[in-house]
Order: sequence, then structure tokens, then C-alpha cells
Amino acid sequence: MRNSEPLEVNVMQRIRDDLNECLGEKLKVRANKGRKIVVENMAVLEETYPHVFVVRVETKTSPSQRVSYSYADIITKTVELSRPDTDEGLFDWLAS
Repeated sequence: MRNSEPLEVNVMQRIRDDLNECLGEKLKVRANKGRKIVVENMAVLEETYPHVFVVRVETKTSPSQRVSYSYADIITKTVELSRPDTDEGLFDWLAS
């Protein structure tokens, strides 16, 4: 168990570092809300914190809404982030 702990910390730190490079950028957010409900929106990455990151979501129903997700959501693929212009996933390296 102790050997896997630093690996998990390194993965989460790498995700946070990758997100820090995208601060202020517009991203496509695809979030699995459960019960076969998947929500896709455009969002701007606002802030990163030690365990979560915050995006400002642009929806048709409300002008803007702040939503936070954990880095574990990215690891478990509950949340997927991609670049809107190329549709390239930000964390494709997690699949390998």
C-alpha cells in the first residue's frame, strides 16, 4: 500500500500542473452525473486548489455558474476535459 501512495500523489500533482497551464482558457467539460446523464458544456478554467479545480460553466439556462470538480473525477473519468477547437483530451496520457 505504501508504494502506491506516492504514485497517486504524482498523478494528481501532474493533473494539477497540466490544469495550471490552462488557467483562463476555454475548455469543453463532459461530466457524468450518474443514471446515464452526461452533461457537456463550455467552461473557463478559473482556479486550481490542492484537491479541486473550479470552472465557470456557460449554459443556455444561466449566464454563468461556477462548478468545482476533484482531480479524482478526472482519474475515474467522471469528468473529461478537452480543447474545444481540436477536441483533443487534456488527459489522454492517463489511458496509457
